[in-house]
Amino acid sequence: MALQILDRNPPGHAEATTSRAGDFHPSSQVHAHPLMDRLLKNRGILDASEADLSAARLPDPLRMKGMREAVSLLNEMIDRDGNILVISDYDCDGATACAIAVEGLRELGAKHVGFLVPDRFTYGYGLSAEIVSKASELRPDLIITVDNGIASHAGASAVRSLDHPTKLLITDHHLAPESLPCADVIINPNQPGCEYPSKAIAGCGVIFMALLALKNHRIEQGYYPEGSEPRLLRLLDLLALGTIADVVPLDYVNRTLVSLGLAMINSGRVRPGIGALLKLAKRAPPRIVSSDMGFAVGPRLNAAGRLDDMTIGVRCLLSQDPEEAGELARELDAFNSARKEIEQDMKTSALETLPAIEDLDAYGLCFFNADWHQGVVGIVASRLKELTHRPVICFAPDEEGEVIKGSARSVPGLHLRDALADIDVLAPGLLLKFGGHAMAAGLSIRKYDFERFSEMFDARVRASLSAADIAGSIETDGELEPEYFNTETAELIKHASPWGQGFPEPVFHGEFFVVGQKVVAERHLKLLIATRSGEAPVDGIYFHAIEPGDPVAQYKTVRLVYQLDVNVWRETKKLQLIIRHLEALSSSESESLEQDPPQRGVYAEELVF
Repeated sequence: MALQILDRNPPGHAEATTSRAGDFHPSSQVHAHPLMDRLLKNRGILDASEADLSAARLPDPLRMKGMREAVSLLNEMIDRDGNILVISDYDCDGATACAIAVEGLRELGAKHVGFLVPDRFTYGYGLSAEIVSKASELRPDLIITVDNGIASHAGASAVRSLDHPTKLLITDHHLAPESLPCADVIINPNQPGCEYPSKAIAGCGVIFMALLALKNHRIEQGYYPEGSEPRLLRLLDLLALGTIADVVPLDYVNRTLVSLGLAMINSGRVRPGIGALLKLAKRAPPRIVSSDMGFAVGPRLNAAGRLDDMTIGVRCLLSQDPEEAGELARELDAFNSARKEIEQDMKTSALETLPAIEDLDAYGLCFFNADWHQGVVGIVASRLKELTHRPVICFAPDEEGEVIKGSARSVPGLHLRDALADIDVLAPGLLLKFGGHAMAAGLSIRKYDFERFSEMFDARVRASLSAADIAGSIETDGELEPEYFNTETAELIKHASPWGQGFPEPVFHGEFFVVGQKVVAERHLKLLIATRSGEAPVDGIYFHAIEPGDPVAQYKTVRLVYQLDVNVWRETKKLQLIIRHLEALSSSESESLEQDPPQRGVYAEELVF
């Protein structure tokens, strides 16, 4: 399918820019390398200071609303040896936030810190009344939520009614409802009145900032003899993993936190659990980048929360024993393999009900299957969104079967949580629960309301998106100059900055001759390509390009959207293009490219894998 290719760096790129502070900078340089300078400016980095990802430039944690009260409460609990219980979400952000809270509090002096991760199939998401009842068996003096709690009115009320006096500290980053739960303290940059500059910080980042503020307070109060101050740097690998895996926008704060964490991992200072997960994914320092954490480590950790119980994931992250961590990591890897099989089956069943994309009438798509697994619907929704270029919600039944739980993924132009809130106003009672972010959300409805909800969701999407919004497009950094087709440029880009949501890894487009092609592992298309006659060809790999049973086209000239990568084989580095989109050129488009084409097959002997 042809996509509209949009250029992040169109002709007539501004000769002068204005910084966020409003100062005029005539063509100020933000990076010494001209290509990197262009790539950073394409992403809104208009001043060199914004490319300086040092810890000293992070905002003061005390700017977060409720932080002083949180520090006071945590300090009091440590001083009186209180029993602290951390209740987390069951995704990667929640698991890393939980490990950060448990390990960090112990490092700061807390003697009694435990954790509880709700089983999604038994307790559902967040601080529910049911999980509070379970927590009461441990008789905590303080419950800390991480990556959840901002909408947990019933759970907060349940904490207040416990026969054992229990304080409640909510740490979260999700968008706040109109009324907040009755906690003792809430820290969340997205609650009303919070002046913390980063609204995109992940749940693991919020609890890390609380520990940082607590550490500073206890140092000022003289709790630690000189030279024995707690070291929270050991938590940075967790922070990088949770931030990347939660796909939060990489604003300045998040890029800095991820950069610091990746630097620590690549220096060899990585905890046994993350190290074991990286090894299983065949990744190793010092070449770890954000995509390794997001696509290799994160899914393996998330798989436990999707199919079983995230407790095993938290244990893996907290383990200091390499042998134990390795065993737990292998269990997580097995969960991930099972998740992949379930996901593929669910995706296949959804595609069987989906008409050709050009024949789709709906703008907002909803899918439900009674046989689907509720732990995997979010991934399937994401895959279908990428395929259809539309907001997608996938539903699976709960254990009783009368309520269905949905996971939603959006496209630019539609704020999912706001859309669900509008539907809730129009049809009170239709949504049993909902919450989330602009690009991802969760909800529950009654099974018999599926058709009604689907129609309302489609109508709400139509009110926000135009036909052009769902036509499908891909944004690139333009065409790459020939002098940058080398491993040095690929390495520079890969390690120059953390890339991710809102700060995408550079992609380029161009037209190429195909001088050799081959199918690898039945699913992947390997190409040998050249820009024009006389130039050395370059390897390209298009992962998952071929569906089983589909015929393989023989390409001659193509338009590619790609990323630069370095393929390391037997200690030899070679440039490789990771293909993100491929279109065969039409006859007329090929004419200008084929003035002096290379001979097909000339470089076939180089097509070695």
